[in-house]
Amino acid sequence: MPQMTDERVLSRLREEDLSLLHEVSMKTAGVSRLEMCIQCGTCGGSCPSAMDMEHTPRMLFAMLRAGMRDEALRSNTPWICVSCYHCVVRCPQEVHIADVMYTLKSMAIKAKLYRDDIAPHFSQTFVDMVETYGRSFEFGLASRHYLRHFPLRMPGMMPMGFGMITKGRMGITPKKIRRMDQLKAILNRASQLELTL
Repeated sequence: MPQMTDERVLSRLREEDLSLLHEVSMKTAGVSRLEMCIQCGTCGGSCPSAMDMEHTPRMLFAMLRAGMRDEALRSNTPWICVSCYHCVVRCPQEVHIADVMYTLKSMAIKAKLYRDDIAPHFSQTFVDMVETYGRSFEFGLASRHYLRHFPLRMPGMMPMGFGMITKGRMGITPKKIRRMDQLKAILNRASQLELTL
């Protein structure tokens, strides 16, 4: 696949197709303000993970504006986003960048447009735990993740895990939240709303 450069994206922008941009905006929870992006680059300059991203958020949004669906959904950028919301706080247009990244991850999973299944599996395991317990269960999440994808790294992780357990920073058994019925009702309603998008 040819490398994504500013020039390549700009040449595609000349044939602007805003349908993908609007689709992502509509699928994003709340008001994304994605259409308001002025390509200033503040998001990428604010991002602690930008060095590991194939495209800065600014470039990714330009790709959406250019209708580059496959390239945008295959990008590692949404998966590298740590949801620190630093970009959102600094964005002069108040674009909800982190929320857009969640949308792009969801779209990539549905379209099966990701390079490997490590990040989608981690994401799904986290969601499964929240749906089961109402919160994350770090010990179970890390154990499942490493057993599935990096079993040979497990012994190296044990000292850190043992330290977290002995200092009370991580529990060995999951704890459910109270009133799981309320959480289930919220999740069911969210699923219904998602079907209407």
